[in-house]
Amino acid sequence: MVEFAALTYGLLASVILSAAQRNRKRGHPHPPLLLYVGYLLCGLSGGVALALAYVAWTLVGGV
Repeated sequence: MVEFAALTYGLLASVILSAAQRNRKRGHPHPPLLLYVGYLLCGLSGGVALALAYVAWTLVGGV
């Protein structure tokens, strides 16, 4: 299940970043859906990073 989530996240991030790069090179504004999904991925990445940091902190013992 984790593999499917990682594959989906990677594919979605790749599509969003390549579309944003293409729009920037052409000078076109980004569509709202592209921005929303980009912010969603950014928030998801931050949330997962905080969750993993918390798990690591509790496993170490909170030094």
